[in-house]
Amino acid sequence: MKKKLYIIGMLLIVLSATFYCFAGSHEDTITVAEDVLSGVQGESSVSARADGRVLVAYFSVPETDGVDASSGASRVVSDGKVLGNTQYVATVIREATGGDLFEIKTVRTYPGSHKALIDAAKEEIDSGARPKLATRIENLKDYDVIFIGFPNWWYDMPMPLYTFFDEYDFSGKTIVPFCTHGGSRFSGAIKTIRELEKGATVLDGYAVSRDRVADSKDGILKWLEKIGMKK
Repeated sequence: MKKKLYIIGMLLIVLSATFYCFAGSHEDTITVAEDVLSGVQGESSVSARADGRVLVAYFSVPETDGVDASSGASRVVSDGKVLGNTQYVATVIREATGGDLFEIKTVRTYPGSHKALIDAAKEEIDSGARPKLATRIENLKDYDVIFIGFPNWWYDMPMPLYTFFDEYDFSGKTIVPFCTHGGSRFSGAIKTIRELEKGATVLDGYAVSRDRVADSKDGILKWLEKIGMKK
């Protein structure tokens, strides 16, 4: 009898642990411009600079409803300016590398409210949309290293990033992704980028959690130094 109770107890513990891991890995289906360096994903020890010019491209959609600008999940105050969190990380990278900053903007204006935004993102993913971009890199040939940042939307890159990769050929260049997330990190984005840009060297990049965005700068600088990109 005691043996049977012991076995039942162990089964309950295993089932509880399995449920916890599953639920935890699926928190925050969409994280809009959220950040803080929570860890490197992949072959990030490769030095990418090669004394070349650096471009820091990013896509960011800060939420505007019911979010405290100083501590909210989708934006941060830096030097008196309100920035989307992905935008903030991109700015830190630009300052540390001496690169140029480029915002990936769309013709479409995305909703500022969380519910409307996640619905819009889901619709685009389900339809395989390629949103039209409003900005263009005119001198891509001048850059050797391209940082590309985006929020994790529904375990994927936002669809404007697919348009972005469709429009440019990064062959011969080094791509350094960075993403912002609420628990899902890059999901499958690194693999997707490598498939889309087979001629480029794609580092595994850095995932950034929204929960410590205000304290992320030191972590970003350490990561950049590690991969040989800090000027």
